[in-house]
Amino acid sequence: MDNPPSVALTIAGSDSGGGGGIQADLKTFHSFGVFGCSALTAVTAQNTIGVIAVHPVPEEMVSSQIRAVATDLPPDAVKTGMLATTALVETVADAIRDHGLQNYVLDPVMVSTSGYRLLAA
Repeated sequence: MDNPPSVALTIAGSDSGGGGGIQADLKTFHSFGVFGCSALTAVTAQNTIGVIAVHPVPEEMVSSQIRAVATDLPPDAVKTGMLATTALVETVADAIRDHGLQNYVLDPVMVSTSGYRLLAA
């Protein structure tokens, strides 16, 4: 019987252009044979030229997404990317601690490659 694949959770923003964010993370997980789950922290309108707009997801929704994954598909690893606001940083840190999530990779996405600020003060 085959072993189930490892599970990884990405907690990050969505990149409508597909070049970053959860889209890139899930593609990377898949290429390594890892089952990818996600918790969306922000919706962005962006392309290869730049970022047009950012809409953070409410903290309660981010926390609920993490809880949904952690209670059903406990991740073997967690990666964070764009967290958008200090309140979301705190929410995600609390959720990681509360659910005992381990093997944490921090990718502090604060500014886009085009120079757009992605972390509000």
